[in-house]
Amino acid sequence: MRRFAILVVYVLAPLFGLPGQAGAQGVEAGLSEAQIHALAERVIAAQHADDVALEEFERIEQHTIYSGANRRITEDKFYRVVPTGTGTLKLLFKDNSSPLDPNYYRKQLHDWEQVLEIAVNENDPREQAAYAKWQRKMKERKDLLEAARQAFHVSSSGQEIRNGRLCDVLALEPNPSFVPHSTAENVLTGTKAKIWIDDATGQIVHGEADIIRDISFGAGILGKLYRGGHFSLDSSEVSPGIWAPSRVQFDYSVRKFLFTFDSHEVTQTSRYRRVGRPAQALAIAREELAHGAPVPADP
Repeated sequence: MRRFAILVVYVLAPLFGLPGQAGAQGVEAGLSEAQIHALAERVIAAQHADDVALEEFERIEQHTIYSGANRRITEDKFYRVVPTGTGTLKLLFKDNSSPLDPNYYRKQLHDWEQVLEIAVNENDPREQAAYAKWQRKMKERKDLLEAARQAFHVSSSGQEIRNGRLCDVLALEPNPSFVPHSTAENVLTGTKAKIWIDDATGQIVHGEADIIRDISFGAGILGKLYRGGHFSLDSSEVSPGIWAPSRVQFDYSVRKFLFTFDSHEVTQTSRYRRVGRPAQALAIAREELAHGAPVPADP
């Protein structure tokens, strides 16, 4: 059931790092098209630098899912998310407010160690396959970012104070002439967004996106994401000059085949810590296994 949500989050997240083509409204709001373009380039550069730096960070994530009209909690899990050199690995350490068996957590640590042992050996066919898969994923993200450039018109909404910071606010509206060529690009055509950008750093402080029309998957046979869905993201500085998401929320109504359901998902992220490249991370994993590192505590 969560595949629709994962897909839409994957599609919407890049919107907060890539304002589209400037429109005439930018001039009316006080920013020229050239200024909007310059601001967009600052945001893209900052996001790229953050993405590269965060490949060396671990973090704690709390995933909570609320369902039904009364928003009953149906899932509440805590993960330690660790880098692998070609992505991340999630180590579950608490499920629905019940601590897991420490032996299970230790097994996950051992899995991380094994992945890192492969990562540090560039000649290992498994590492080569993992790297190729990672490269394909990065290309898909790049292609989606390029599509987003064409899928939206951007305008300035002036400046606002957000989280104590002076922010430039940009609004993204669907470009009616954009023709999608994939399911992911089709999501873009049914979405509008708003971004709050820290004036001093060019970093994204907050972003919101709304589903403004029903979006079908597989010509409606596989399912449909209904109009009214809302996505939001908050970011903060996790290390000098490096920003990362602190909270992501997605509220949506979706039909998968014959089943329709509402869901509200929140991911809260904290405790970002630099662990380094795979060789340095491997040393940390081995140290924890050797000395019986305790299961992480709640954030």
